[in-house]
Amino acid sequence: MIYEMRTYTLRPLKMGDWLALYKAEALPVQKEILGNLVGFFTTEFGEVNQVVHIWAYESLDDRAARRAKMAADPRWAAFSAKNKELDAVVDLKSSVLKPTDFSPLT
Repeated sequence: MIYEMRTYTLRPLKMGDWLALYKAEALPVQKEILGNLVGFFTTEFGEVNQVVHIWAYESLDDRAARRAKMAADPRWAAFSAKNKELDAVVDLKSSVLKPTDFSPLT
């Protein structure tokens, strides 16, 4: 099992609009295609205006196949167009994490 942690930094005052758009249009597609949402968070301290979400995959190949299927989905294209129009995302960082042998998420 591997985990992908994606961190989005949003423009000030855009968090509510972005979360509403994401919840309504992106999340249903991602839950259907990506499958295993581990957690979805907003930051309270440190660097603010960030959203962090973590997805679990069987392997890098599983991740690649699922993300390719999502990219080809017209619902994802519609979300992407609205996301671009909203212009809330300033930065995106993606990390693939491999749990240690003693992690509860192995």
